[in-house]
Amino acid sequence: MMSTNRRRFIGRGAAVAAAVAAAGVPAQAAQPAEKPVKKVHYRNGTKPEKTPLFNSTVSFGNLLFIAGVGYHLEGDIKVHTKNVLDQIQQQLERVGSSMDKVLKCNVYLDDLKDYAGMNEVFLGRFGDEPPVRTTIAAAGGIPGNSLVEIDVIAVL
Repeated sequence: MMSTNRRRFIGRGAAVAAAVAAAGVPAQAAQPAEKPVKKVHYRNGTKPEKTPLFNSTVSFGNLLFIAGVGYHLEGDIKVHTKNVLDQIQQQLERVGSSMDKVLKCNVYLDDLKDYAGMNEVFLGRFGDEPPVRTTIAAAGGIPGNSLVEIDVIAVL
């Protein structure tokens, strides 16, 4: 004979299943999803011989993380911003995402005086609904003489 506590537990499980069904959630959606897996996306498709300092593109489940991208050649903030956004777009598309799937964007400026120029180039690059964004001036500058560095989180 089943104990009273066990009957209550089973009864609650049935009540939860009934509530899920009444809410119109398909049975498979009510089941726990597969555990997300971390995947490193190497630029040339193969893992480097030596362990890198950091990876530039990593996915976890359907989330994609792209490390900060800078531009290390001559040019003003508009040239730097365009090049950085072009590089990010290439990385996104290489792994099956796109600019309009970017959820979060962090912009690091070498000098806050470049904010307006960066915004001119940034505007519209992520489609009609831009991502959430944080912009700061990096104290001490950005490595490699870049005027801007941008990292993103996107959906695959």
